[in-house]
Amino acid sequence: MSLPTTDLRTQFEQEGFCVLPGFVAPERCDELRHHANELVAAFEPDEQCRSIFSTNEQTRTSDDYFLGSGNEIRYFFEPEAFDDDGELRQPIELSINKFGHAAHDLDPIFDRFSRTETLASLASELGIADHVLVQSMYIFKQPHIGGEVVSHDDHTFIWTDPVSCVGFWFAIEDATLENGCMWAQPGGHLHAPRKRFRRAAEGGTTFDILDEDPYPREGLVPLEAEKGTLIVLHGLLPHLSGANRSDRSRHAYTLHTIDPLAAYPEDNWLQRPGLPLRGFTP
Repeated sequence: MSLPTTDLRTQFEQEGFCVLPGFVAPERCDELRHHANELVAAFEPDEQCRSIFSTNEQTRTSDDYFLGSGNEIRYFFEPEAFDDDGELRQPIELSINKFGHAAHDLDPIFDRFSRTETLASLASELGIADHVLVQSMYIFKQPHIGGEVVSHDDHTFIWTDPVSCVGFWFAIEDATLENGCMWAQPGGHLHAPRKRFRRAAEGGTTFDILDEDPYPREGLVPLEAEKGTLIVLHGLLPHLSGANRSDRSRHAYTLHTIDPLAAYPEDNWLQRPGLPLRGFTP
């Protein structure tokens, strides 16, 4: 595709996000969704990898399985996936919240999706041509039990000094008000960092509270997105998504990038031993 002629960099710097409909061809979205479902179908969880992903209780759910996922492909369940006896309420393919965080480096199909000349050209237009891909997540937002993602910013979780995190969010299926599309606060990235999520010295994780001012729930705008849309998010931009109580899933794929010259603390929760950082170029 050809990129829009609008000055995306100005828009991105002023609003903290930009929305690019039709960035990915529908058939490429279908290929990625099909492959993601194949990976889940091959996943056989045991007691050690029944990890739940929840943004409401991030420190409680930060187990060793989660903390070791920076250089792996690991699977995380929806908070409502299990009943009171610890059994899945429905088939596993309808119970997974997401998998992460290194599919873009370890799986050839995800690698091809994540590194294209079109993405490299967009990164150049946004002024982040030198960024490297540090994390990826495939998010299912399952029908009826798709979990809420509370208002947050990505810099909290992917901390660099100076701030450099940028998110690339691909709508693999249509994202609507009914099935839990994203909401974002225009210009909200101009606020100073509020929190930092990191590994705790005693084990597990903790939040450092840097600003008592809460993340906003007012003044956000819905980012409904047709399949194939790319939404680019500044690392400090507050955004959220609601629970999915509809009968339609809302598959999405996200990449997070950083400036390799920025300082990346050793106590960041995301560590990638043995995996070199690579950029957008195939």
